[in-house]
Amino acid sequence: MIVERVIERLILVSRWLMAPFYVGLIVALCVLLFKFVRELWHFVTYAPSFTESDTILGILALIDLTFTGSLVIIVIFSGYENFVSKIDGAGHPDWPEWMTKVDFSGLKQKLLASIIAISAIALLKAFMNLDKGVDEKQLYWLVVIHVVFVVSGIVLAWSDRIADKGDH
Repeated sequence: MIVERVIERLILVSRWLMAPFYVGLIVALCVLLFKFVRELWHFVTYAPSFTESDTILGILALIDLTFTGSLVIIVIFSGYENFVSKIDGAGHPDWPEWMTKVDFSGLKQKLLASIIAISAIALLKAFMNLDKGVDEKQLYWLVVIHVVFVVSGIVLAWSDRIADKGDH
């Protein structure tokens, strides 16, 4: 019994080994913010000389970075809540409700939805550059990868729905 308790305690405490990963993701979010500000500066300073296509591509680049940042935030909050420790949102009036309500299944769906959106933006950027001689092989693989993400999202949602029905 003592050995069992020690092992269980060790397993329970080991979840804190994940905390540095989430701190690392906060650092990565800061790097992403730096890239976003740099891209925004480039977009604003060169906007007068942009064509309509360049403007749309610039906006898509900013949206892409924003989606990626949102994806990192979802992983930080939901992952920490699900695997390390509950976060007390009391006393924070602007605390988003979803942060304490996303379970592992919801986390997977949000992650995949964000990845699909990022993939769609990359694909749209490639289509916007067709007149600039985009490599057909690269375009083909972007479409294939996007379709795989979409199908994966559908299968994940379907399997989660089946699992939910089994729980009721």
